[in-house]
Amino acid sequence: MTEGNDWDVLVVGGGINGAGIARDAAGRGARVMLVEQDDLAQHTSSASTKLIHGGLRYLEYREFGLVRKALKEREVLLSIAPHLIAPLRFVMPHVPELRPAWMIRAGLFLYDHLSRRAVLEGSRGVNLRTHFAGAPLVDSITRGFIYSDAAVDDARLVVLNALDAQERGACIATRTRFVSASRGERAWRIVLQDAHGELREVDARALVNAAGPWVNALATGDAPARAMRLVKGSHIVTKKLFDHDHAYILQNEDRRIVFAIPWQRDYTLIGTTDIDYEGSLADVRDLRIASEEIDYLCAAVNRYFAKPVHARDVIWSYAGVRPLLCDDAADAAAATRDYQLQLDTNGAPLFTVFGGKITTYRRLAQEAVDALAAPLALAAPAWTHAAPLPGGDMPDADFPRFLAGFRERHRYLPAPLAERYARAYGTRADALLEGIGSMDAMGTMLAPDLYEAEAAYLVTHEWARSAEDILWRRSKLGIKASAADIERLDAWIAARESQCDQPDQRDALRNMPATAKPAASAT
Repeated sequence: MTEGNDWDVLVVGGGINGAGIARDAAGRGARVMLVEQDDLAQHTSSASTKLIHGGLRYLEYREFGLVRKALKEREVLLSIAPHLIAPLRFVMPHVPELRPAWMIRAGLFLYDHLSRRAVLEGSRGVNLRTHFAGAPLVDSITRGFIYSDAAVDDARLVVLNALDAQERGACIATRTRFVSASRGERAWRIVLQDAHGELREVDARALVNAAGPWVNALATGDAPARAMRLVKGSHIVTKKLFDHDHAYILQNEDRRIVFAIPWQRDYTLIGTTDIDYEGSLADVRDLRIASEEIDYLCAAVNRYFAKPVHARDVIWSYAGVRPLLCDDAADAAAATRDYQLQLDTNGAPLFTVFGGKITTYRRLAQEAVDALAAPLALAAPAWTHAAPLPGGDMPDADFPRFLAGFRERHRYLPAPLAERYARAYGTRADALLEGIGSMDAMGTMLAPDLYEAEAAYLVTHEWARSAEDILWRRSKLGIKASAADIERLDAWIAARESQCDQPDQRDALRNMPATAKPAASAT
């Protein structure tokens, strides 16, 4: 192992794949540093449909291997993060002219049996004239199918992986830009720029490029870039369209599907679009949904729901760019969601991640560290399949039982707030509330449902540096926050940081010696 400010592995990219690799490697004894130019999960990894799923529609493209892999991972993730990942039943209204019933039954049979199910219910047909899920639908739809997948808070999943990595010794440096890297026979010399604009040099025995849409822009050394297909996916949120806890998977005439998912108690999340992205990578950071995409999603919903949805009903929207492997698919929706991993040992190891989806991130990370184990002499075996993520260490992965106990321990919390804390933080919600015995002791309410106690926890433990970090990535409370709330929260964070004398890992580079000039770029 190296000494001083040197690392065994430096990971570029604070999305789900980078955080997962950092966690796995740190748990095997590697000295790990992760750098992210913005906030954790600020881009692709917070712009998903917020599902852990096998990908029912991928069966139509004969991606049986990917679906099996994703279904296996769905079970693993339900067991290691029972607070953050929740079972969800999906209703597929049947439209005979789009896909015949026999085809859907065959697909659901495969979906039920490609991998073992320990928690989730199997699929079945349903009479939508009598089932509660038929109530909000148009009268012409009388039958359908129900199957299971799971919902997740995608950005929090990233944060929990980063948090576990840090607790196993990793340095997580957000708002830290990878500037350049020069490759030696046994190590990389890497130049980083912190949030204050200062340059630092660090050494690493291996470099991992998990930069998502920027993967080829950061291509380093002799490894060739791989052709990627950047696909824009957008979502809209409306007031809730139905009063039950099932989601809908809606077929379109263009063979795509759109989800309508109950979200944050009072809303419905609708998505996604699939459009080839031809814009600049510089514009990915400020990506917005187009009016044509809003119209497309509204039209998809209006084919099925009795009460129509219009653009004026959209409360919030978001968009992201998915870095997909290039294949022969003519349509962006048909492009594979699988991944490819590339290890280059022509000098100090360079590992590059191409593609992937949130459901298979843990498997991807395990394969990545398995590949790096030999060149880095890591002897410890794979471990993340059986280790709960922070907050997930509850008996039998039984969230309802944990929630009941949590409510009993903190009776002063309103029921919705108690459930949100239990879902977001799991067993660590007790640490958040340590020493608090009343709502008055929670401090000022800085934004709807956000009290000082929680905000302080997020700033101290979860790298939150702005109102946006807290309201949209550490939580989704931004959906109810006003401009005044955001201004108040940003001012509170600034005042708190100005009073903090001790640096922490959020400013990890500040304690490293500044470099007089950057090393020569190998990018």
